[in-house]
Amino acid sequence: MSAEPRPIRELAALAPLDGLLFDIDDTLTLHGKLVPAVLDALAALRARGLKIIPVTGRPAGWVDHIARMWPVDGVVGENGGLWFWYDADAGRLERRFLQEAETRAANRLRLERLARQILAEVPGVALASDQGYRALDLAIDFCEDVPPQGDEAIDRVVALFEAAGAVCKVSSIHVNGWYGDFDKLTGIRRLHQDRWGAPLDPQRWAWFGDSANDEPMFEAFPLSIGVANVRRFLPRMKTGPAWITQAEGGEGVVEALAWMERLGL
Repeated sequence: MSAEPRPIRELAALAPLDGLLFDIDDTLTLHGKLVPAVLDALAALRARGLKIIPVTGRPAGWVDHIARMWPVDGVVGENGGLWFWYDADAGRLERRFLQEAETRAANRLRLERLARQILAEVPGVALASDQGYRALDLAIDFCEDVPPQGDEAIDRVVALFEAAGAVCKVSSIHVNGWYGDFDKLTGIRRLHQDRWGAPLDPQRWAWFGDSANDEPMFEAFPLSIGVANVRRFLPRMKTGPAWITQAEGGEGVVEALAWMERLGL
């Protein structure tokens, strides 16, 4: 289990930042809905010159929409397997995938077989409703569109992914599995290099997250912030956030951003 994070209001100094990185589900959202004040805050921060990038387990189809429609500078999706950004000068969406199309197709067949096994052996879970929009991974729903399943069911899904040789991460709503060596940190490093032609400096970015698939980000970014609902997943992580909000989900993000603005964000 990770160490207890410190309350965000104990943050007393803030170094200059290039931008902010956010998980989406149960970080920018609350009870499945985007918090309106969050979208306003992201737009205002971006207008001031800060880069804004969601880094999510959500699928390629969602990433396409978010990169085009939200006030962001790019989006990492499927836990780091792809990254898109909208090039306003060229008037087109730039799309990058970690794996070639042939590899993705071969892995898709393996994941489809694994999906059938998981659904047969773990009653109560289901394919995520967004599975049809995915390019690289398999998402098993344990609470989004099915009655909430307990830790025993989640652990069983994880065990089946791992027994099949897949990488597996638990989010606040899905268990995601894939074949390949990548995670959220891999994805944001690749996006930064492709988008701006330079390596990402974790000292100059803040990360906001809420669940176990955010662990690589919590570990990499000194200014890592968990919204209050991250507490559910701390037992699953060796490294959790450095700081934590009082409020959950998007309301926690608004809380943290207000405090950071007092410190000169």
